[in-house]
Amino acid sequence: MKAKAAVFQGANRPFEVREFKVTAPPAGYGRSELIASGICGTDIHFTLGRLPVQTPTILGHEFVGKLVELDEDEGAKYGLHLGDYVIADIAVPCGSCLLCQNGDEANCVHMKVTNGGSIEVPPYLYGGYTEVNYTPLANLIKIPKELDAAMVCTFACPGPTAIHAFSPAKKAGIDVKKVKNAVIQGMGPVGIFALIYLKAIGVEKVFTVIAGHHEKREQLARRLGAADVFILKETPACEVSQRLREESGGLGVDLVFEASGAPEAFAQGLDMLRNRGVYLVPGQYSNSGGVTIQPQIITFKALQIIGSSQYAIIDVKDYLHFLSEHTELHSTISSLSKCYSIDEINLAINDAKSGDNIKTMLVK
Repeated sequence: MKAKAAVFQGANRPFEVREFKVTAPPAGYGRSELIASGICGTDIHFTLGRLPVQTPTILGHEFVGKLVELDEDEGAKYGLHLGDYVIADIAVPCGSCLLCQNGDEANCVHMKVTNGGSIEVPPYLYGGYTEVNYTPLANLIKIPKELDAAMVCTFACPGPTAIHAFSPAKKAGIDVKKVKNAVIQGMGPVGIFALIYLKAIGVEKVFTVIAGHHEKREQLARRLGAADVFILKETPACEVSQRLREESGGLGVDLVFEASGAPEAFAQGLDMLRNRGVYLVPGQYSNSGGVTIQPQIITFKALQIIGSSQYAIIDVKDYLHFLSEHTELHSTISSLSKCYSIDEINLAINDAKSGDNIKTMLVK
């Protein structure tokens, strides 16, 4: 038995589709068959050379599949059984560093990943761009039976990423449910899920800011409940900030969620916030250049700026719980993905880069 996988050859080079022998999973691992696997913005950074990765390799960390082979006794320790639908979580914290010991394993300083294994050594297929995936059982999260696995894959990484950004805010004493108005910068998958989440928890007004016209994303933002959509090519950032002050009694907004990845967005976000406003920054995930800021704004406004890079298994479970609690969102979420086969990987990557797709997924 063989399985196809898309092999990353290096920045600005096409992927190569290869066939690999399907082997028994190593001890402590499960073998899963592809249902859907998302192409993440992080993967696009790899293809553009903005993040380093050893090649050749199989990228992808948004794998959702059906568990088809495992040691049943070992799997039972994690509540896993043959035939379960699962999410493969990429992060392997060390468990012993200061952060892990303080319950902050998402920010482990010795973090390893599940998709870093060699494609030259069995079982070969550790990444997400493959028809078969091998992941440690400890990193497989069971998808509740009431949830469609392909729908779950739409935000398999963006959902936990957005949810985790609120975790350090909570540790800092910030009650997000008391936020009355917020801004989301960027309407990629992380920004879209953040909008869904903030509206679901009852934030009255959520505004979105995007760089240029994108009719599909603008319509989606409004359909999901955005109070307004600001287009920076039409409305300069300083005018956006003024409009937001008018909407909030002259103060500025309570919370800004940076999900655009554009360095210039950071300075704009500072300007949008009210005094003691909260800035959550999970979106700046590659070296895309620097930006000049006015640091006195942080001082004079006494701003609370919180970075958030990784997520933990608990955030994946919280994401699944959120979906289970909000069945009214399922049809909308399911409609957001455009699907491609493994053989179509280069077309899928190019379409993801273009921004035309809301979410790009590989399916069997």
